[in-house]
Amino acid sequence: MSKRNSQMAKTAARERLRQERERQAKRDKVKRQVIVACSIVGVLAIAGGIGYAVVQNNKPDYWEAAKKDKLVKPAHTSGTNGTTVTIGKSTAKKTLVMYEDPRCPVCAQFEQTVGATVDKGVEDGKYKIEFVGASFLDNGLGGEGSKNGLSALGAALDVSPEAFLEYKTAMYSAKWHPEESDDKFKDDDYLIEIANTVDALKGNKTFQNAVKNGTYDKWALEMSKKFDDSGVQGTPTLKMDGKALTGPDGKNAPMTVADFDTAITAALKA
Repeated sequence: MSKRNSQMAKTAARERLRQERERQAKRDKVKRQVIVACSIVGVLAIAGGIGYAVVQNNKPDYWEAAKKDKLVKPAHTSGTNGTTVTIGKSTAKKTLVMYEDPRCPVCAQFEQTVGATVDKGVEDGKYKIEFVGASFLDNGLGGEGSKNGLSALGAALDVSPEAFLEYKTAMYSAKWHPEESDDKFKDDDYLIEIANTVDALKGNKTFQNAVKNGTYDKWALEMSKKFDDSGVQGTPTLKMDGKALTGPDGKNAPMTVADFDTAITAALKA
């Protein structure tokens, strides 16, 4: 397979994935009929066999090929494979680590409600933020929007940290963020349309070419691997000094400004 900077190859790979999803839908229908007709033991055996076939038949050729691409690190990154993305004033003593998946609807809810407060804390020098991107929803739901969205975020980061933050906010906004079952972020044109709402990215040909050519696709996979290796089980997850910031339930990320303020105040004092 040719390198990822071929848009024609990218389109062809996605068409193969679309056809495979249609075939899988037919297999799923057969599976449901078998479940009705068979005993529970037979059903479990068949489901296991079908599950294995699904895994084998849904290998995404395009993103598998990207693993062999030359790694291009966005500007304003550091660490192994450029997967450390830290934004904020150097004088800030603590770092808020944010784990997010571009397709995640709860991440969108968090960003729409609490995102501006998080950014304000960074601007005021209370803390830095470190972004860790995930793509587990692509694996769970099928598709490539999480990975493609991460790649586009890498292209925005290459422009500037400010462009990255503004673009991330736009992607998670109520206007642009799709339902998690709708893989709209796989569409480069859609990601560019969102970017045109950000001053630094509007009409930015360098950014647009990076998105269309998949310049940071390999980086997106490396970033996703960093999330997978972190042991974090879901998104959004917030951590400071290795400890999770949670809301009143003590389990999930704080989803209101008041709950976030309470959690971040305690974390900064610790």
